[in-house]
Amino acid sequence: MSTGTLIWLTGLSGAGKTTITQALAPRLTALGHKVEILDGDAVRETLSKGLGFSKEDRDTNIKRIGFVANLLAKHGITVLVSAISPYRDARREVLLEAAKNGVKALEVFVDAPLDVVSARDVKGLYKKAIAGEIKHFTGVSDPYEAPLEPDVHIRTDQKTLEQSVDAILERL
Repeated sequence: MSTGTLIWLTGLSGAGKTTITQALAPRLTALGHKVEILDGDAVRETLSKGLGFSKEDRDTNIKRIGFVANLLAKHGITVLVSAISPYRDARREVLLEAAKNGVKALEVFVDAPLDVVSARDVKGLYKKAIAGEIKHFTGVSDPYEAPLEPDVHIRTDQKTLEQSVDAILERL
């Protein structure tokens, strides 16, 4: 059995990670990949239910997502992870584990400026965070450590969805 691939999309809330993942999955399936999506919001409601937003809890959440993603990829699945994953060290640990398992892994930085992600935010969470009503909000009152050397860097305020998906497929 051949190993799968881990494609880890990281970026601020509203940058476009989930949108890109949902467009990428059918394209990969059409190319013959078995695909699973691990969305950060869905994982928080299930596998990581009860965790808060401290650095320790966020790292635990990423380690849990990474464990499942690597397990699936090790068994031939192409795993698309869409998670803010704000800390470089936690992301690096997951990607290094993939390499140890012989899994090809891509770190995709889905990037858009704060004013753009704020404007996309239909729930108004950025507005509340900027006003101080929400504590520990990544990119506002909590840090987001952008990848220093991502495999793919997508500026969703400058690229179309199709161009974003194509950039990932080209890198694969």
